[in-house]
This record gives sequence, C-alpha cells and structure tokens, in this order.
Amino acid sequence: MTLTLTVSDEVRALAPGFTHVVVEAHGLVNGPSTDASSALLDDAVRRLAVRLDGRAAHEDPHMAAWRAAYTAFGSKPSRTRNSAEALAKRALSEAGLPRINLLVDLYNAISVAHLIPVGGEDIDRIQGGMRLVRATGEEDFVTVAGGEEIVEHPDAGEVVWRDEAGVTCRRWNWRQGPRTRLAEETTSGIFLLEGMAPMTAAEVAAAAAELAELLEKFSPGARIAVNDPVQ
Repeated sequence: MTLTLTVSDEVRALAPGFTHVVVEAHGLVNGPSTDASSALLDDAVRRLAVRLDGRAAHEDPHMAAWRAAYTAFGSKPSRTRNSAEALAKRALSEAGLPRINLLVDLYNAISVAHLIPVGGEDIDRIQGGMRLVRATGEEDFVTVAGGEEIVEHPDAGEVVWRDEAGVTCRRWNWRQGPRTRLAEETTSGIFLLEGMAPMTAAEVAAAAAELAELLEKFSPGARIAVNDPVQ
C-alpha cells in the first residue's frame, strides 16, 4: 500500500466492532457509465432484495449497528444515513440507483449487493495519509451547494475521514467531498469497505475481493492490492 490509513483510538473506543478493508489500485481506466456497469447495478439491486427479503434496509442487523454508531457520536441516523443504507433506500425506490461514472458504479454495486459502506478516493488528490478521527469542529470540509464551492465544518465529536488538507468525508461515510472523489480522469484510486459487527471480517474481505475482481475486469492490467481486514 502506498497510502497510509489510520483509525484513531477515540473512534475504536466508540465502535469496537468496526472493521475495514482497503483496496488500492493503479492504472485504472475510468469514464462514463457503460451498459456493463449499469447491468452490475441492476444485478446488485436484485441481490439486495434477496438479502432483505421484504425488510427495510435499516432493519438489517448490519445497518442497525451502523445506526447505533451514528447515534453514539451524536448524529441522527434517520436523517444522515450511512452511505450503504442511503444507497439501498434509493435502490429500492422508484428513483433507482444513479449512474455516476464507471469506477463509482463498480463500488456502488458492491455496496448495494453486500449492504456495506464503500467509498472511493482519488489517491492523487489526497494530501498525506488518511485518518478516521473524531472532529474538533474546526476542520474544513469543502463541498458544493447551489453550484458554488463552500466550506463547512463538522460538528465537534463527529466521526470524519480526513487528510492533511481537511475533511474528505463527513459523518463517517455519509457525505464525501468533491476534492478527492473519483473523476473520469482518475487513474489511481483507493477503495474503503467498512463493516460493523455483526458483519464479520471475512464478509468485509469477501466484498473487497469481489470489488478487486471487478476493477481488474474493467481496467485490465491495473495493479491492484487488497489489504487484510483491520479490526
């Protein structure tokens, strides 16, 4: 791995059941969504429906664990859902899943099929390493509202991913900032899969392995490394 990711002791104390797996890839080929990536998203929705078997996404034990973690750091999980629950809710609605670009489609498909938060960042846009910390409230989070770039600040105690320049994702995995997201010109990416007990480390690893296979399929010749689960 060329990029360092660390989880603070404060976050580990907040959520001792947290596990993450990192997939790092170089030599990626991105671009607009394709029929093939769209078909993967459609298949992921079918897999999600089988998994839920008529339940709402938030009733899944894994999503319930994420809701408990959000509540523990002062966030309202019914208003600011973790990324997997938000995607699942949209997948099962009339709106359906968005088609963003090829790489985002791939990791969204894994997120929905496995009901696990998955994020993707452009390594070349990350400054220094990435850290999962509880915010002081003074960090910068650059986002876009009404077509204009604005700077927000997380709540004190909020769990955020950040690099040396500021926050890259608020409320753990709720909202990613545009600075480091995967764009169509991205060639090097890091993909983060995040599980919470009762999801096991083996289940997180299986989702990561499937994502790595998709990245290899859609970017032949890419250099892909999958780390062991970190608990």
